[in-house]
Amino acid sequence: MKKCLVALLVSISALAAEDWPRWRGANADGRWNPAGIPADFATKEPVQLWKTEIGVGFSGVTVSDERVYVMDRLKSPQEVERVLCFDANSGKALWKHAWEVSYSGMDYPTGPRTSVNIHEGRAYALGATGVATCLDAVTGKTIWEVNTMETCGAKIPTWGFAASPVIDGDRVLLHVGAKSGSVIALNKNTGEEVWRGGPDPAGYCTPEIITHNGKRQLIAWGPEHVQSLNPDSGAVNWLYPYKITYGVSIAQPLYHDGVLLVSGYWHGAKAFQLGTGVELLWENETEICGLMSAPLFKDGVVYMLDKNRSLQAFDLKTGKILWSDDNTLTPKDRNPQMSLVWMEESKNLAALLNASGELVYVTLTPEKREELARWQIIGKTWAHPAFAGNRVFARSDKELVAWRLW
Repeated sequence: MKKCLVALLVSISALAAEDWPRWRGANADGRWNPAGIPADFATKEPVQLWKTEIGVGFSGVTVSDERVYVMDRLKSPQEVERVLCFDANSGKALWKHAWEVSYSGMDYPTGPRTSVNIHEGRAYALGATGVATCLDAVTGKTIWEVNTMETCGAKIPTWGFAASPVIDGDRVLLHVGAKSGSVIALNKNTGEEVWRGGPDPAGYCTPEIITHNGKRQLIAWGPEHVQSLNPDSGAVNWLYPYKITYGVSIAQPLYHDGVLLVSGYWHGAKAFQLGTGVELLWENETEICGLMSAPLFKDGVVYMLDKNRSLQAFDLKTGKILWSDDNTLTPKDRNPQMSLVWMEESKNLAALLNASGELVYVTLTPEKREELARWQIIGKTWAHPAFAGNRVFARSDKELVAWRLW
């Protein structure tokens, strides 16, 4: 009996210890895959652990070392953006860090859009008006702060800066459309500029580093080009023109098996075959049109939210549509949104948080999707949740909540 109790406690500790330290998880690819998922998980009603009031914003939630991080905005007594840190077990506020802002002239002027990146005991954040800051993740003490508009010539796009910080070696990468540089690299320890690269102004898409034929590339999708940069220097590897209406390059590109996929609301999807350069493999301007939601991938098939047909499955290399969900998983809307993660990828099991704040369990295969359960865990939201162990952390414009799922 004692051995069983110890094993149970170790198992619970392991579940709690798993982190979601950056945008879309540890590897920024929407993979959760926790240990210990029970066979009857879909019948287990989630248990709310805690909730707390926060300000408005679209900032995703991140979790590291039993601390939860999120950004928000307060309009009074003065207008500020904030980074907030809470205890993951109790919801107790541990610290907050604020700076003054003005959202004047910004569309959808709700609050910050980016997720806080937790790396080696530090919290890296980027506000909607271009203030980048590095904080001690435990105490909230400021290590450095850079106003990218004033220092780097960054220009705020229509809906504010939305690309989350990316850590690469000793650098933090920011997609802010600085003067003569779509992406800027700052020394992660000092905030000093290391390089800037790419011709585009700021879009809304978080950059990502891929490895193709043994060579690392920084993919930065901007409003005018799909850009491949050298992540060590910022030098341009290649550019592919893709000028987008209203500059809405948002959804994270997907790279697998030599193919790079981007998909936009107005001009649809384009798949590129990467070699020494880049060639258009296929495009679909009307039937595969993503907006904000980053896609999932498995065994050659992409699962992505389309603006009209909700979740769709299609073949990455050909663009052939395999099925469409027809708006049952998230409400049909002019701007549909749903966050997708692999819950147990080996079994095709995914967890979705839709725009109504419902957590939906589904299986996704090339043949069909099957809904297993649906639970209301938060109010309306576009923000990406965090999954850590057997818990989910989600935010709306009013509150941050934590739920135990089994």
